[in-house]
Amino acid sequence: MTDFLLELRSEEIPARMQVKAKEDLARLFNDALAKAGLAAVSVETFATPRRLALIATGLPMATDAVSEETKGPKLGAPPQAMEGFLRKTGLTQDQLIERDGVYFAVVEKAGRQTADVLAEAIPAIIRAFPWPKSQRWGAASVSTESLRWVRPLQGIVALLGDDDVPCEIEGICSGAATMGHRFHHSGTIHIANAANYAAKLRDAHVLVHFSERCRIIRDGAKAAAEAAGLRLVEDEGLVVENAGLTEWPVPMLGRFDAGFLDVPQEVIQLTARVNQKYFVCHDKASKLANAFVCTANIDAHDNGAAIVAGNEKVLAARLSDAKFFWEQDLKVALDDQAKKLAQITFHEKLGSVADKVDRVAKLVRWLVEEGIVKGASADDAERAARLCKADLVTGMVGEFPELQGIMGGYYARAQGESDAVADAIRDHYKPVGQGDDVPMAPVTVAVSLADKLDTLAQFFAAGMPPTGSKDPFALRRAAIGFLSLLLQNDLRCSLKGMLVATGAGASFAILEEFLIDRLKVQQREAGVRHDLIDAMFSLGGEDDLVRLLARVKALQAYISTAEGANLLAAYKRAANILKGSDPVSPALDTARDALMADPANIALLSALDIAEPQAKKALAAEQFEDAMAALATLRAPIDRFFEEVMVNDEDAAKRAFRLGLLARFRDAVTQVADFSKIEG
Repeated sequence: MTDFLLELRSEEIPARMQVKAKEDLARLFNDALAKAGLAAVSVETFATPRRLALIATGLPMATDAVSEETKGPKLGAPPQAMEGFLRKTGLTQDQLIERDGVYFAVVEKAGRQTADVLAEAIPAIIRAFPWPKSQRWGAASVSTESLRWVRPLQGIVALLGDDDVPCEIEGICSGAATMGHRFHHSGTIHIANAANYAAKLRDAHVLVHFSERCRIIRDGAKAAAEAAGLRLVEDEGLVVENAGLTEWPVPMLGRFDAGFLDVPQEVIQLTARVNQKYFVCHDKASKLANAFVCTANIDAHDNGAAIVAGNEKVLAARLSDAKFFWEQDLKVALDDQAKKLAQITFHEKLGSVADKVDRVAKLVRWLVEEGIVKGASADDAERAARLCKADLVTGMVGEFPELQGIMGGYYARAQGESDAVADAIRDHYKPVGQGDDVPMAPVTVAVSLADKLDTLAQFFAAGMPPTGSKDPFALRRAAIGFLSLLLQNDLRCSLKGMLVATGAGASFAILEEFLIDRLKVQQREAGVRHDLIDAMFSLGGEDDLVRLLARVKALQAYISTAEGANLLAAYKRAANILKGSDPVSPALDTARDALMADPANIALLSALDIAEPQAKKALAAEQFEDAMAALATLRAPIDRFFEEVMVNDEDAAKRAFRLGLLARFRDAVTQVADFSKIEG
């Protein structure tokens, strides 16, 4: 058994592609081994900006002989089928094996040297590599058949044990030589085998372990901030990105002019993060400090003073631009900015952003005045709605689209709008995804709800719902946000009523079904069974989603007990017996003889007389656990009924009476939920 090293060295691989590239390399390599009947004990992959590598341990030096079996035609198949199969396999009919009336071709293949397998696999892996973007280069690039790689491929290291695995692709030949750090090491490095690969490159200032570079950046950035009496604003995404940009990471602290702190902190943080890949810091009061941490790719002789100075200069230029946008935007009232929205198309079928704003403003006022969103001023809610998209035309949001809403909140507050209005403008896009904060302030809730509801209603009305995996207008995300706002704020309303208020027209039934499907998806992740949602919704007339979920959760708690499971089984048995029958409601005065003859009838009828009104009263009071408790009292008498009574009695009067009892039992249960929709 031996180990194998493969390194594919190139110009800089984009940081965002490196983690996936490691996974793809392992997958393609394992697939190539499997096709040859080989398997490694373990496979570890590495990525740096200039190389993608793999070490496979525990490979045999040769493959075992393998027997390949191919299924052929059945006995008696047309001659053409047999002739085609023989051509495909290169065998004669007398060489085939017959088993269970089917011909099989069995070919014994001799074992191969593992080095030969790898020599064939390496070029195939390189050609098949699924980079999100790749390029051709050099003279060969004039041909569409030439090699494509993420960046120009420069070298291949392929070693099985201590021996080279000779292979070649587009003039690039494998060997044992690689390169170290671009600045810290000159000349080639000879790799003896997989065991000394990481150590050899470390000596050349290249850390091949992605996780090690992440740790150095994470810990080094934190230490640099703490040494200055500050606290690093942790950002794992930046850790990963900087690890993908460096082979020898060195975190360093820099400063910027404190005058820039007049600009909103989100702007500073985004400028530092997006444009420069810098971490930001907080002071002891948890306010943004005029400091940042950059990650160099070199261990500088001056302890990084020149590098820090250069980064400070670049960030200062970026922040100057941001401050300019901030100051210029403040000079224009949001009302005036909002007028420009008429020039921005929301969608070619749905008008301008100004049209959308007008719809949202009207819907917001309706939500508040109808009492669906309580505690909000209708005037504040409408004011926030009319200004909520105004920052889309500002210079700052033009530069940083991620700040839409956030900047509108800052501008509104600076221009004298109330906190309720400014907060609503800032947060009305929330929640933007699963796990995002859900607004709770009444004005914000109203604007956010109206915005998402309008988006859903308009796209559905225009015949543009999501299809399959395609959702170009993020309507599934809007639906989840809409539902989260309703449920977490305990908003009591008719879903149909809200959809009708949007003016969605005939499409509202399709949209309602879509929202219920999204509700099932959302609640499934919270452990709520989708069939129980169906069981409640199919009753009809229950489209208050807050109340519906409360009923569902009470039902799920009950069905999860042995008692609930038995009652469900009894319901299904009763429903099956009642199929095709025409039961008569059991009445004491017309069925006295049947009652006196069957105590089980009396027990069930008495239990129903008590349970039915109790469940009805509990449902009306929205005391759903009490409704389930009322149903629970039917479990023993219905079990006894099935044990002691023959429902389909030859006596027509008895049969009608007992069927009527079962119908009444079924209806009593169904007032709580449609048990026919419950699985199990």
